[in-house]
Amino acid sequence: MMRYEGAIYRPPSEANSYILQATVGCSWNACTYCNMYRAKSFRVRDLNETLADIQMAQQALGTQVEKVFVADGDALVMDLVHWEKILVACRDTFPGLRRVSAYATAMNLNLKSARELERLRALGLTLLYIGPETGDDVTFKRIAKGANFRDHVEAARRAHDAGIELSAIFLLGAGGTERSQEHADGSAALITAMDPEFVSLLTLTVIDSTPIAKLQSRGKFELPDVQDMLGELRTIVMRADPTDAIFRTNHASNYLPLSGRLPRDRDRIVATVDRALSGDIGLRPEWTRGL
Repeated sequence: MMRYEGAIYRPPSEANSYILQATVGCSWNACTYCNMYRAKSFRVRDLNETLADIQMAQQALGTQVEKVFVADGDALVMDLVHWEKILVACRDTFPGLRRVSAYATAMNLNLKSARELERLRALGLTLLYIGPETGDDVTFKRIAKGANFRDHVEAARRAHDAGIELSAIFLLGAGGTERSQEHADGSAALITAMDPEFVSLLTLTVIDSTPIAKLQSRGKFELPDVQDMLGELRTIVMRADPTDAIFRTNHASNYLPLSGRLPRDRDRIVATVDRALSGDIGLRPEWTRGL
């Protein structure tokens, strides 16, 4: 039996991974749209507890573990000593281990030295999920992301220099109706500049009790309608130019699930979006969407 504190979140691509909760909550926890960790006070779990969880997973799952996702919200924030012990334990415990991954922010990635990042990669941390959500500096401030366009470009450079792959996550609708075009244009530019190996688009859902919900209730934020968010999606796909990125909109929040590679499959993906915009393709029903 796995021991978890509170709700656990992971990317869709980690559905078959062992989730190791090495931190509780999110060290930043200020993004205006996010309620995932608001009920938790951030802390790094006691290292002995975390190592004990790895042994429990070995007993429960045996050789089935091929991927480990280290939770919670931005586990990269842990210091090198914690990471070294965890990565060594995972490597020694799971003989079939192929990948260790975690969420990160541009802030905690940029605080790690080149030597620390190289050490983490050498011990098996091969993929980081980072969520700029936008590439528009005005929107960055409005959603209280804590970092801007340049910060995310630098974070990507540092990760890639260490040999760590990146999955970059962007949020349709994050700029509201007021900054919709700037948000889409900026997101495409940031994807190009960060050059991640994976790009995922999610769709903003305004959740009660979040700061962005309060702004919405006062008329200071308006979520774009579905057609306009599909327009943002189209702009991002048309203008983003990574070297070779796996592209997905398979998250449950999205109205139009898509997959392919950018830039290779750009024309096919745009054609699919155009068919959705014209009504030739049905969208995911509202009641089936989720977080």
